Amino acid sequence: MAGYGRGFGGGFGGGNQMQQLMKQAQKMQEQMQKAQEELENTEIVGTAGGGAVKVYMSGKKTVYNMAIDPEVVDVDDIEMLEDLILAALSDGYTKADELQKQKMPMGAGGLM
Repeated sequence: MAGYGRGFGGGFGGGNQMQQLMKQAQKMQEQMQKAQEELENTEIVGTAGGGAVKVYMSGKKTVYNMAIDPEVVDVDDIEMLEDLILAALSDGYTKADELQKQKMPMGAGGLM
């Protein structure tokens, strides 16, 4: 039973190690907040049909605008236009995912 008489600090490096962990946690929180702000302020453009359909979103995947070239609007083929819109959204989401991987602190990308 050796070592039990040292108190709580003996096995965990004492208060100094706890302070270091708290500083690291605070630094990680600040990095995540900065990354979140950068993502919110970064414009992503998802495209389809060679740029005929564009979807504008933030790096946090908030869609705020769309542009459709009138030449791809065919009232007899709405399904094609719907497919182009979905493809542009998918492209934008893929780009936003890549940006999030780059901006978020290591290991925190899945916390959004």
